[in-house]
Amino acid sequence: MNKVDLVRMAMDRMELSRKDAVALVDGIFDDIQAAVVTGEPVKIPGFGQFKVRDRAARMARNPATGEQVKVPAKRVFKFLPAKALKEAVMSKRGGGARKAAAKKSAPARKAAPARKAAPARKGAAKKSSARKKR
Repeated sequence: MNKVDLVRMAMDRMELSRKDAVALVDGIFDDIQAAVVTGEPVKIPGFGQFKVRDRAARMARNPATGEQVKVPAKRVFKFLPAKALKEAVMSKRGGGARKAAAKKSAPARKAAPARKAAPARKGAAKKSSARKKR
């Protein structure tokens, strides 16, 4: 879903003109952005919370060289989904209970014949034995 889809849905639900629907969606986004930029959290019940968190400066380690690097303090944007949104997403995902029930009700299948293991590579063994002889 993108902004165009949101505008279309606003037009259908509210019976607005396209111009009014665009103004509505843009206004909502602008208001959310303005509040978050000032540091005020935006809480939408049943959906989630938009907020900014301050991260302190810290020392980190460069994985390539192993040397210590100073990471400066910064502000990060964070979205915390509401419990209702999390539950709605998880129920659409098809939790383990549905899969387990589906497996039990499925007819029993005949077991597939076991596959033979792939033969071991002989090339590596030849090279090592050739080196030992020299």
